[in-house]
Amino acid sequence: MRDNIKGGALTEVTFFILLSLYKPKHGYAIMQFIEEKTNGRLVLGAGTLYGAITSLEEKGWITLHGNTDRRKKEYLITSDGKDVCDKEILRLKELVKIAENIMEE
Repeated sequence: MRDNIKGGALTEVTFFILLSLYKPKHGYAIMQFIEEKTNGRLVLGAGTLYGAITSLEEKGWITLHGNTDRRKKEYLITSDGKDVCDKEILRLKELVKIAENIMEE
């Protein structure tokens, strides 16, 4: 995953996966959430999603939630993941502000 922790920039896919997990979800529900919230602009394949989930678990940004013995594992964002989302939102707001200032010059 190409997320830049140092610079604060997340890939769009990572950002939406984290956002989707403010409430527990299994993989297919994550894919549906992202497709719905982006009006079909982002559609994740299973391989992309589960690769990202593995990476996000390793970073400590998401965790398994509830009964992990079930076939459909649910995931939930951690407090570290929420911090990453907050920083990304601030970065994006700053980016838009800079762009608007440039366009007004």
